[in-house]
Amino acid sequence: MATATESTTADQTAETVPADADEASLTAVALDPDTIVRDECNAREHDTEPDADLINSVKAVWVQDPVSVRPRPDGTYGAFKGWRRTQAAQIANAAESEGYEKRQIKAYVRADLVGRDAWTRFLSLIENHQRQGMSPKDTLKAAELSLIGMDEVEQKHAARALGLKRGTGKRLGRAQQLDDATLRRASAGGMDLEQIAQLAEVEDVPRAQDRLLKALARDEAEEGGGRGHWDQELALLKAEQDDRIARKEAVAALEKADIPLLPTQLAYGEKDTAHPLSELTTPLGRSLEEHNHKGCPGHSARLDDENRPVWYCADPAEYGHKVRPKPKPKPTKTAEDEEKAAERARTTACNRAWKAAAGPRKEFVTRLVRGSKALPEEAWRFALGVLLDLPSFYGKWAQRQEAEDVARFLGVKLRESPFERVRLSDLVTLSKSRTAHVLFAHVAAAFERDMREPKGWNDARKQVRFLWEDPTPQQAAYLLLLEKLGQDDKGSYRLSEVEEQAVAAHRGDDADGEPAA
Repeated sequence: MATATESTTADQTAETVPADADEASLTAVALDPDTIVRDECNAREHDTEPDADLINSVKAVWVQDPVSVRPRPDGTYGAFKGWRRTQAAQIANAAESEGYEKRQIKAYVRADLVGRDAWTRFLSLIENHQRQGMSPKDTLKAAELSLIGMDEVEQKHAARALGLKRGTGKRLGRAQQLDDATLRRASAGGMDLEQIAQLAEVEDVPRAQDRLLKALARDEAEEGGGRGHWDQELALLKAEQDDRIARKEAVAALEKADIPLLPTQLAYGEKDTAHPLSELTTPLGRSLEEHNHKGCPGHSARLDDENRPVWYCADPAEYGHKVRPKPKPKPTKTAEDEEKAAERARTTACNRAWKAAAGPRKEFVTRLVRGSKALPEEAWRFALGVLLDLPSFYGKWAQRQEAEDVARFLGVKLRESPFERVRLSDLVTLSKSRTAHVLFAHVAAAFERDMREPKGWNDARKQVRFLWEDPTPQQAAYLLLLEKLGQDDKGSYRLSEVEEQAVAAHRGDDADGEPAA
């Protein structure tokens, strides 16, 4: 029986192997399967036993592919790849009749991985993740533990191999808290580790998984694939989650102040006696506001669409307040009332979606201007056109010296001085070959500021407009440009539903006119 201390050939071979070596180029050595145990850094923790098919296969033709092991202090070896095959070999040897010479198993002995648990777990994860049958929870746990134990260089290579964004490893722990049914459905639906980690961030939003799976299916059905629809749906879910968190915090603040939160829906037949303070006065006609109503037993609140408290008195008649005269209310809700309520709900949803869409849009611009490829011709021509044809639009943004967006696009760190504003020219620090990238970053930053709020001003009509239904021609041109660039980049960016709604009337038109200030 060969042991780790006796297998000098294996140790000598392993000592010359770099950590990221291709094991297919190494020389495998023969080991007795009984000297091999499960390595503590083997990524597979569920379904670790060989099934009948594997055992029968090994009995018939033995183990065809070498397993990977690390020497252990007690003279045995720890299998971090191929533990199920090793067990099948042990079972096959034990099943042979007396006098049978036990067969040995080929193994790559990796002495260079002794003491390198994180990288060993990562190599085991790659092996098992590429094979069928490893549970999503095992995959997530192994990925998290691997990345946590690595240095920065190893993390970078490992994350790239797993298809993870930088920093995703820190979110994998939360992803493990997803229940098995959710994990199985996410994995069966095609979500990778990055997407499962993102699902975990928004799982408490109603129907989050259904919506993300639908977005993923849309991406896969589109020519070029990409993750454009996924990114937009994720951004919308995060916006809804932020809204839920804001409401929860607002409710908690009211509870802490011992202020009752009035229900928005009453039981059938129950009369709503509450009135907002804006409709009430004191018996002498003085206006009631929060500061002079706090002492009233009926002091209460409801939350508006932005989760801000609107102050009420629960029963003005009971507590001696007068209701301001107003037209008699209609006895029942009319169709017009219902239409107005539906329009208010639509406006709230579209406003939230418009703000959420800015995230994926800015991420795409960042990838464009930081990428190693030449900037697409459509992008630098658009930027140049804005500077030449709309100097007042760009100038208004430049005069404000709001450099945060353009610095984020270019990856430039701003000075942390509260007394000195950064000049935009200070951000042009890249090489001559990157001039077009810098130019587009500046113009994109100007548009992002121009479109940061869902409301704008229509000069022609002299009234407030919503950008998601009435953008300027140039704002629409900017969105349509990004849509085209995203399609050309294998679907890496796609317009959100609210942005598609905004540009619908501008498709095919020549963009002219100046964006709103």
